[in-house]
Amino acid sequence: MKRWILFFLVNILVMLTLSIVGSLLGIGRYGGPYGINYQSLMIFCLFWGMGGAFISLLLSKFMAKMFMGVRVIKERGQYDQLVSMVHRLAKKGGIEKMPEVGVYESSDVNAFATGATKNSALVAVSTGLLQRMNEAEVEGVIAHEITHITNGDMITMTLIQGVVNAFVMFLSRIAAFALSNALRGDRDEDNRSSFGGGFMQIMMVHVFEMIFGLMALPLVAWFSRYREFRADSGGARLAGKEKMIAALQRLKQCYPITAEVQDATSGMQAMQISSRSNFLKWISTHPDLDRRISALMKNEFAR
Repeated sequence: MKRWILFFLVNILVMLTLSIVGSLLGIGRYGGPYGINYQSLMIFCLFWGMGGAFISLLLSKFMAKMFMGVRVIKERGQYDQLVSMVHRLAKKGGIEKMPEVGVYESSDVNAFATGATKNSALVAVSTGLLQRMNEAEVEGVIAHEITHITNGDMITMTLIQGVVNAFVMFLSRIAAFALSNALRGDRDEDNRSSFGGGFMQIMMVHVFEMIFGLMALPLVAWFSRYREFRADSGGARLAGKEKMIAALQRLKQCYPITAEVQDATSGMQAMQISSRSNFLKWISTHPDLDRRISALMKNEFAR
């Protein structure tokens, strides 16, 4: 409950920040007596779509630590070998500033990478992964996450999600405006072209946002799956193909397992080594493990 309350408060703060900045910049008014000003509407949608995505990216490490209980660990201590492994692979991958290394309590066998830039990243692993994988398999997982960082996948996914959000907002408002005019018919002819802010108008916008958002999910999910293949390929180059394949094979043995759902944000979900939502393959952020293993064996998606 505490995590969800914090998550809700962070989102409220993001919305307030965007509202204040938008008001100061004069962004927000896109309707008038002659209908929609499409240029103003696109600016409004890009501001909110991209702004929300990038603020989430900037807060991603904070959110991981707060919502998933990630504890940042040091080089000396219980997990010193894990820290050394992350730093070794990060240097091999060309990262200048070493990522923070964290551990979170979960029986789920998983890991993720997050952070706003390549040189301000966090690599976190679950206690379940450390308990159920041997050193070679853990190295394969870490190499996969390091490749996400070196490929700039956090930024890329943010850009894609931001653009998708903007177009969903844009099309939803146009569709709501068109439907509102169609339902109004010949009544109130003088005000047909105005884009009102009434309750029904707002409800129509939200309904269309849900519809267009669901329609856009497969596109975002497809790109996320493509990045997973690339991260597997990069992980094989950093740690060795055998270790990367061994890590994926171990994941096959571990799933399904009973564990609490601990996803805090879509960004972290996309950066995980695996996903349990494969029953919805068309919107899954991760490809089937058999396909990933097969791609590695055939050297597919190698750059």
